[in-house]
Amino acid sequence: MAKTVTSAAGDTAPDSINAAPTRLLSLDALRGFDMFWIMGGEEIFHTMAKATGSPFWGAIANQFTHPDWNGFHLYDLIFPLFLFMAGVSTPFSVGRELEKGKSKSQLVLRVIKRAFILVLLGLVVNNGLKIMPISEIRFASVLGRIGIAYMFANIIYLYSSQRAQMVWFWVFIIGYWLLLKFTSAPGFPHGDLTMQGNFASYMDRIILPGRLYLGIHDPEGLFSTIPAISTGLLGIITGTILKKTGLPQMKKVAILAITGVVFLVIAQIWNLDFPINKNLWTSSFVMQVGGISLLLMALFYYIIDVLGYQKWSFYFRVIGMNSILIYISGKFIKWSYTNTGFFGWLGDLIGNPYNAVALAITFVMVKWAFLYYLYQKKTFLRV
Repeated sequence: MAKTVTSAAGDTAPDSINAAPTRLLSLDALRGFDMFWIMGGEEIFHTMAKATGSPFWGAIANQFTHPDWNGFHLYDLIFPLFLFMAGVSTPFSVGRELEKGKSKSQLVLRVIKRAFILVLLGLVVNNGLKIMPISEIRFASVLGRIGIAYMFANIIYLYSSQRAQMVWFWVFIIGYWLLLKFTSAPGFPHGDLTMQGNFASYMDRIILPGRLYLGIHDPEGLFSTIPAISTGLLGIITGTILKKTGLPQMKKVAILAITGVVFLVIAQIWNLDFPINKNLWTSSFVMQVGGISLLLMALFYYIIDVLGYQKWSFYFRVIGMNSILIYISGKFIKWSYTNTGFFGWLGDLIGNPYNAVALAITFVMVKWAFLYYLYQKKTFLRV
């Protein structure tokens, strides 16, 4: 009997369906690679930098932090890359349902339902499962932004052509640029992009209930979700290219790689007028992370799906197939306690200063072992 995969929406799908040849192994691997860093991978480099005091390890560890405002570190890529990959999966999931005869209205309802679930999960991650005054609740969240941006990007996908999707991609980021360039918070000059003076943060202070993450600004605010829709659309356009049967695989790789380089060039030029800024999800930021995402997708697709080198990616695929579960698990599982219980002796054996490095490695190992167990049982949280 085929085992089933339970989704967050409560539906089930036979294992044979989820193993369909249209599934991109490279997408699961890249998603797992992305999630590896926020499930503890980045802490390995932070502890190594602290233990050694080396400028080399310090420079690497610095890439796993967020700039205070303008600028870009590799750690800024993790969130938009995940949203990009949610878009890549759309032609293989929503598109497949269309091919099976599902109506667009049915799929829109499903997309809205998924967005609602992600917003709720985001509330849980932010605030836990406890009752509190609305003024103390943080409503904006990483999962909420993914859900809302994914929803709008999918609705555009369902009701527009690929060319129209490309138009929408540019409409959102050019419109957002012009809006922030010619507006500001009251009392500030037009085009002010400081935390207090920019128009997006000002609108969030007016629109969003509860508290903002930084008091006057929230990096996952509602208004700055507008350009994030373009990040999701870029993923959808990428997924459509990868799904095309009449297009040679190497041509797909070339399209993604060349477009990625072009995006990075545009990002650096745009940065001169509209700084790369994850907090505001600026248009130059969309181009920057979009370019890197395209290059990574091209690389993983080329190695795994074109050349067929798949075994090495198994480690990441185990993570990628339960990415949201491991993201929210820290609210329900005390991983540090579990890690210390299993490997505290190893830290004592190694001693200072490298005991922290060892425990950072085992911390990731413990989480991966949990995910591997779920993988073996074919239990995946689908949203």
